[in-house]
Amino acid sequence: MANRNKVLAQRRTRVRNKLKSVAGARPRLSVFRSSKHIYAQVIDDVAGRTLASASTIEAELRGKAKNDSAGAAEVGRLVAERAKAAGVTEVVFDRGAYIYHGRVKSLADAARENGLNF
Repeated sequence: MANRNKVLAQRRTRVRNKLKSVAGARPRLSVFRSSKHIYAQVIDDVAGRTLASASTIEAELRGKAKNDSAGAAEVGRLVAERAKAAGVTEVVFDRGAYIYHGRVKSLADAARENGLNF
């Protein structure tokens, strides 16, 4: 287990280092995936505040969003709408230590389809 955590920490660090060059210019769309839920936040790293967020634990999505790609797509749609309402259209996608596949890819595709550019 310790070896897996080390690998994930190294991958997360590698991804974040690649984002640092553009992170100051644009907010960051950060994704967290647990075994039951998926969370997305649009974060302004310069000001240190969250501009928009969405997750499958919200009352609006709790009944219909499941722990699958469809639920992740619903979270992507919702976070994109909230980010546009906050005046954000350009973001940097931060997948963290997660591989760009499955739920993470579905969330990203839905966010792009609903107006976020990255």
